[in-house]
Amino acid sequence: MTNKIFDLIGIGIGPFNLGLAALTEDLPNLTSLFIDKEKGFNWHPGMLIEQSDLQVPFLADLVTFADPTNKYSFLNYIHKHNRLFPFFFYRRFDIPRREYNLYAKWVSENLSNCRFQSEVTTVSFNGTAYEVKVKDIMTDKVSTYLAKHIVVGTGSVPFIPDSINTSEHVVHTSGFLHAAKDIKASSSIIVVGSGQSAAEVFYELLEDQKHHNYSLTWYTRSSVFSQLESAKLGQEVFSPDYVHYFHGLSYEKRKEALERLVSVRNGIDKETLMKIYDLLYNRSVEGRDKKITIQPLTEVNAIKEEEDLLNVSCMQWEKEEEFTVQAEKVVLATGYKPHVPEWIWSDRDDIIWESEKEYKVDEKFRLVWKEERRNHMYVSTNLEHSHGTAATNLGLAVMRNQAIINDVMGKEVYPIQKNTIFQQFMPNE
Repeated sequence: MTNKIFDLIGIGIGPFNLGLAALTEDLPNLTSLFIDKEKGFNWHPGMLIEQSDLQVPFLADLVTFADPTNKYSFLNYIHKHNRLFPFFFYRRFDIPRREYNLYAKWVSENLSNCRFQSEVTTVSFNGTAYEVKVKDIMTDKVSTYLAKHIVVGTGSVPFIPDSINTSEHVVHTSGFLHAAKDIKASSSIIVVGSGQSAAEVFYELLEDQKHHNYSLTWYTRSSVFSQLESAKLGQEVFSPDYVHYFHGLSYEKRKEALERLVSVRNGIDKETLMKIYDLLYNRSVEGRDKKITIQPLTEVNAIKEEEDLLNVSCMQWEKEEEFTVQAEKVVLATGYKPHVPEWIWSDRDDIIWESEKEYKVDEKFRLVWKEERRNHMYVSTNLEHSHGTAATNLGLAVMRNQAIINDVMGKEVYPIQKNTIFQQFMPNE
């Protein structure tokens, strides 16, 4: 066991903890270490489709909302890589998802407090510090580190309905690019889902259909293919002001609010929908392509493999009509669910829970224990119910990191700006 006690150990190095690592690296009087089992940073590599963009402006990088002068800003990255003038002429706020990934890789490779190929196996509290057991992936050697505070940034894992099993023929979008060659070599493909990932995969397959000869189907349970709400006033829910308001609601009211926020949190970018429609229109000039099917109001309830085909059991839920179709490949754009480490579940009796699977998190992103602790476990996983729009938004992740740093340091190192929007959510605010 190392004798050194870190002020902060972050578990998982996705964009959230990577931003925290960048903001803490040079802070005096704070020691930090961030650990991840992967070989290096790689953000959703299975969905780094060419021409797919971030759904937030580039200002929602790892550090800018906390410190625009930070050396790990996106603008400094493109300056260092001789891309500032091309970006200037690009004249867009949204950037390619592949470029964001390369930017974050660059940050991770330059940080001194990030350690990859190291897997956290257990975390336990000894009364005065957290003991973090870490296995070196290359050597299997296990070391123990001590930390005053922990930040759980283990992200999410693909969500796949219990009735569906993945295989080489049934692929979640998280693995789409890895399987794309085999998928496109098939004779029939079904895409399942309603969000941005489903639309991007469908468009990619639609574009390449002319080079192959597959039939292409898009099913979604949603009643319509919804466009992401992008009105400027509507986007103000992605602000520290709204997160503060949301957290102050009761659990029941927060769950109701999440349902109302669907139009701004989920949906498809206008540009993506336009590209799909334009391509469909051009293809239809000499008659509609009978090898293309787009159908909302449709649940995919089960998929069974029989020889070289998949039997896909569906239901048009509005008319309550069941039907079965066959395909060689299915791509599931069914989203993600929080990845909560097993060692948190093992401590569940010591934690206050708001529901069977949703633990209580205070406004400073601290897990709430039945017996109050001076040593905190901060979380960026499983936060939808507690912090709403701050759960997965890249820009608000910076605000979360500001709150964590300020709390650990016991002073306002990175002030969180207030009164940043034009609307208010309570009278007399």
